[in-house]
Amino acid sequence: MRAEVRAFVVEQLVDMNYDVEGLDDATTLGPSGVDLESLALSDLAVRVEDQFGLTFADDESEKLALMTVGEFTTMVADRVAEAKRDAA
Repeated sequence: MRAEVRAFVVEQLVDMNYDVEGLDDATTLGPSGVDLESLALSDLAVRVEDQFGLTFADDESEKLALMTVGEFTTMVADRVAEAKRDAA
């Protein structure tokens, strides 16, 4: 699941016209990394929510900017797995 989430995130960053060359799990989403601003972070969060059926709390946006690509994809994959367990 994590690989699927990561591939989706990278695909969305490309779609949002961000440079993903050299992107790895240690690259931060915010400043000095992908450099997503708050509106772009919200856009990415909405795309992930729509794709994977998740909901991010309003106060999580600041935390997202500090996350690395690896941390973000792991968090999303964990939430998807948790939602599947809860639904079963």
